[in-house]
Amino acid sequence: MAASAPTPHATGFPTEGRCSYYVEKKKRFCRMVVAAGKRFCGEHAGAAEEENTRKRILCPLDPKHTVYEDQLEKHLKKCNSREKPKPDFFIQDINAGLEDETEVPEQLVPISSLSEEQLENLTKKLRKASAGLDSTLKDHTMSHPALHDALNDPKNGDPAIKHLKQQASILGNIEKLNLLGPRRCFVEFGAGKGKLSHWVDIALKDAEKVHFILVEKVTTRFKVDGKHRKKNSVFERLQIDIQHLCLSKIPVLREGNLPVVGIGKHLCGVATDLALRCLVETYAASYEERNEEPLAKRIKNDKTGKEINTLTKEGNEKNVPEKWTPVAGIVIALCCHHRCDWRHYVGKEYFRALGLGAVEFHYFQRMSSWATCGMQKTSWEAADATAQGRDDGSSDGEEQDGGEHSVSDGGAHSLPELLTVEEKKKIGHLCKLLIDQGRIQYLQQKGFSPALQYYTDPSVSLENVLLTALPVHSSAPETTA
Repeated sequence: MAASAPTPHATGFPTEGRCSYYVEKKKRFCRMVVAAGKRFCGEHAGAAEEENTRKRILCPLDPKHTVYEDQLEKHLKKCNSREKPKPDFFIQDINAGLEDETEVPEQLVPISSLSEEQLENLTKKLRKASAGLDSTLKDHTMSHPALHDALNDPKNGDPAIKHLKQQASILGNIEKLNLLGPRRCFVEFGAGKGKLSHWVDIALKDAEKVHFILVEKVTTRFKVDGKHRKKNSVFERLQIDIQHLCLSKIPVLREGNLPVVGIGKHLCGVATDLALRCLVETYAASYEERNEEPLAKRIKNDKTGKEINTLTKEGNEKNVPEKWTPVAGIVIALCCHHRCDWRHYVGKEYFRALGLGAVEFHYFQRMSSWATCGMQKTSWEAADATAQGRDDGSSDGEEQDGGEHSVSDGGAHSLPELLTVEEKKKIGHLCKLLIDQGRIQYLQQKGFSPALQYYTDPSVSLENVLLTALPVHSSAPETTA
């Protein structure tokens, strides 16, 4: 039997039909296919002797790729990073909050640079503001039979099981609030791969007139919504920042009169505030403007109301709200309070009533990371650095599911030793609770009955608080205050 021929890489030559450029960092030749008669791919064409006369430059729209300088104008017209026409449901900053609000001064020092006196004053303000709050939330850890097989599948490892447990609990809470039923539209904010909507759809089975809108501002790989091609449910994915999303401009909501259920799993920081304003302020308000009749009379005469009455007579009462409203409910797993932003925060009135403002919020939202970061030696710098960016969406796998990191009390960059590690963790939780309480008050002012509860064990996810809200006239069993 003849010996096998050595591979091209083993002999130091590129594969036939592939680029001849040697990538030093990867210790191999580029594997891109080349054009007929060429030795190099388009990206490495400058290395070829016959191409030396043509210069390649970085694309001004996306510096991650290059283009021939003499073909730049042509490339800009077809580059995937070019600005595309805005859809009808895009309205600039519709959910952003007022522009003339006081912004956080740029000259604020990081937490690691605060003096002992400044840090002590901040903690005093925090404890005073949160003195009347109940920091012990009810445990609403639940499950749902729709995920039974997946939870018991030995092929799923620990990370997958943690996500499934959270999804099962969120689904169980959605059902407990009577939101899991036919003839409604589920809007998943920060949808990522769309797995939460995937399980909601499986739980609904063949329910009629169910529509899913998955909102995610970035392109996502391995989406699961493409698996749902059945007749009764429709999946629609919108690649848009929640900050600019106008739900009332989406055809199915404009024409279908479907009550909306807002859902989300680990909706990061500012995205939660944008989603709440999108649902209960811009969307609900626009619906009221389109319907001039009083709400009670409109419900009585509305076709959807008649359909709901029919469904109730057929025995589906537990899955149908008492009265039809634009937003039937909200179920969002909270996450990453250190990514909040004062301008977009919906609880500014609550903070001001406590004598707090943009500066205190700036530090509280950074200190909130103390509840989950494990107090690493460089966690102070990390909290300040990550808070500089904006994350208006969420994707599966980004939340912190593991245990706490090791603690280092020393180091030149550590905070003044005024507080023990446990006290710092308590302060982090108080910061989260105070920020969430502002959201609770906002929802109450908008006519909702909101609640905070634990929905999973800290060993599954340190970000284990679920925000739920129902319109005040809706009935739901055992909702917490």
